[in-house]
Amino acid sequence: MRYCLIGPTYPYRGGIAHYTTLLAKHLRQTHEVLLLSFSQQYPGWLFPGKSDKDPSERPLQTEAHYRLNPLNPLTWRQTLRQIRAWQPDVVIIPWWHPYFAPVWWGLARSIRQMAPRPQLLFICHNVRPHEQGRLSRWLLPRVLKTVLGQGDGFIVHSQADRTILRAYLPQARVLVSPLPTYAELGNGSTAELPVDLPTDRPLLLFCGLVRPYKGLDILLEALTLVKQPVHLLVAGEFWQGGLATYQTQIQRLDLTNCVTIIDEYVPDELLAACIDRANVVVLPYRSATQSAVVQTAFGRGKPVITTDVGGLGEVVEDGRTGLVVPPEDPRALAEAIERYFAHGMEQVFSRNVGEGNGRFSWQALIQQLETLTSRVMIPISLS
Repeated sequence: MRYCLIGPTYPYRGGIAHYTTLLAKHLRQTHEVLLLSFSQQYPGWLFPGKSDKDPSERPLQTEAHYRLNPLNPLTWRQTLRQIRAWQPDVVIIPWWHPYFAPVWWGLARSIRQMAPRPQLLFICHNVRPHEQGRLSRWLLPRVLKTVLGQGDGFIVHSQADRTILRAYLPQARVLVSPLPTYAELGNGSTAELPVDLPTDRPLLLFCGLVRPYKGLDILLEALTLVKQPVHLLVAGEFWQGGLATYQTQIQRLDLTNCVTIIDEYVPDELLAACIDRANVVVLPYRSATQSAVVQTAFGRGKPVITTDVGGLGEVVEDGRTGLVVPPEDPRALAEAIERYFAHGMEQVFSRNVGEGNGRFSWQALIQQLETLTSRVMIPISLS
């Protein structure tokens, strides 16, 4: 089958770019794939990070064509001409933020008018954005119905997101497939940690882009309640509120000697080194659909302590591959951290993580895509 996959890939950074790259690579093992990416993803004034480019020494990458600019409709036409000339059986569009609504609407509307018409699937990383203002909450239902309503089928990565999507599109054909493994990140490369860490106490790791919904402030509050000595490594670029807010909190809570911060986007090889060095990854999210950090940690055999939001509790098996606590509850989080070390859970949980990683394979996702396309096959006229 011929798949046209649209989305970010290297040199763009981040979990969704990694996802697109890995999906294209694995899909190419059994299908023909045309990967269409961006000539520009975001304008500089809109992107709050230092750069949207991946600084990894050995980044994940695969063959792609770079033409699409979400803010330039002329590139939409060029992209459509390339899709039409390639004649795919299936076109896959990612959905994760309303910023892309105009370009996805324009492409989807034109794809549905092609003859022969390919099936149009959306992979929804987040049906709703992690953080919304009043205007976006008011507009979102209209945007989702207008854009996603053109899809023939949908893949989501949690039951929670399936429920959200079906609330907007009750008749939508939706399959749930767990977010696949990110074990390939950093493979074959090594990195020295750029900071000195204590060796006389367990190490907790909080990593990824630091944004309010990820709950770093909750973890810092929890550290004050943990009775045994532990150290926290925070590795990731700080957004929205910036590093200063957390430094003030660390000083107020007298945690200066208990927290080390790497304030930068963490390239693949450094992320792998941080996970390998840690005793457990801690993700105290306020909201989520799923997390590439979980799948990167699991891919390296590392247990996770997280909160029961979105699909995190569906992926991290409480008491088996990690611990799951209520969100926004520093005391519950502190008790979970203490229990993890007091009962020596790391070795057992790590073994369980390795044994259970098969359900997070890319082939499992591809089988779901194949199942979905077989369910939504467009009738072919014989006249």
